Amino acid sequence: MASPTRHPTPAAPTALDAPTAVPTRHRVAVFVRDGLLPIELGIVHRLFGMARTPAGDPLYEVVTCSHTPGEVRTDADFPIVVEHGPEALATADTVVVPASHAQEQPELDGTLDPRTAEALARIRPGTRIASICTGAFVLAAAGLLDGRRATTHWIAAERFARLFPRVELDADVLYVDEGDILTSAGVASGTDLCLHLVRRDHGTAVANEVARRTVVPPHRDGGQAQFIRRPVPEPQLATTTKARAWALAHLHEPLALRDLAEQESMSVRTFTRRFREETGLSPLQWLNRQRIELARQLLEDTDHSVDQVAEKAGFGTAVSLRQHLQSALGVSPTSYRRTFRTTLDGPTKASTP
Repeated sequence: MASPTRHPTPAAPTALDAPTAVPTRHRVAVFVRDGLLPIELGIVHRLFGMARTPAGDPLYEVVTCSHTPGEVRTDADFPIVVEHGPEALATADTVVVPASHAQEQPELDGTLDPRTAEALARIRPGTRIASICTGAFVLAAAGLLDGRRATTHWIAAERFARLFPRVELDADVLYVDEGDILTSAGVASGTDLCLHLVRRDHGTAVANEVARRTVVPPHRDGGQAQFIRRPVPEPQLATTTKARAWALAHLHEPLALRDLAEQESMSVRTFTRRFREETGLSPLQWLNRQRIELARQLLEDTDHSVDQVAEKAGFGTAVSLRQHLQSALGVSPTSYRRTFRTTLDGPTKASTP
């Protein structure tokens, strides 16, 4: 199967369309196999299913498919019944491949089940493909991850790296977004991945509402570290929680590393080490990401000028904001606002599917 590319962004609706325009629902197909973890299937259906327009219209349609319609074993004491076969993959805008805990998984030995290969061959060029947990083994065995960054559950990382040396594995992060191919770590990181996709498609306001309704954290960046047990040389009683809370309340101000360390009464060196242990990021990386997130919310939710957004988010100047947003998201502040203000103002402005 040829490596997929992204769908082109459709033309923006015009004001004449506004009274009757209904957003086209993005079709998500979840491809499940024997040994499925029910929680991973539930995550996809629940989070995409909760994404709505301000008028309450669903933004996604989610279908489940398998090698053949019928009963699919799970890793629990109950099966699920799947109505759709692999033909559903040919109609999908996004395909999600969860993990399987079945013993007979050829991809765990670096090869692809012929039935899975046949199913994946139905996916149209331009379809976005994502995996949860060890579902990444399927994508790697299909050659979809060659030359790309990817992640998987940390327990399986050593095996993955050995089997697929052409993949740039990052075993520490929650998820990796390579545009048309995305991979996530173990189980719960599927929540982070789905919210990230909703945020990417429809903006922060929609993703945050989904998170509120499902009572999960609205945003854990993909670069956040997996919770991997590592030897701890001494009790880690002190944390950087207070400093982070203080920083979030002062993002509009110039913040030095010394200012953050003082909130925890630590030396800069100790604070930096503890901060990275707890977040997987340096303090500067974390600050930039929080400021980008605040800037996104301001661009979506307010009529502030780009200069005002830059000041309130702590970037100081519009030039600095533009550079950081372009680096993080690949768009300018004006383009971002034009795309995502639709989540509040209705479909009279440009939107992505």
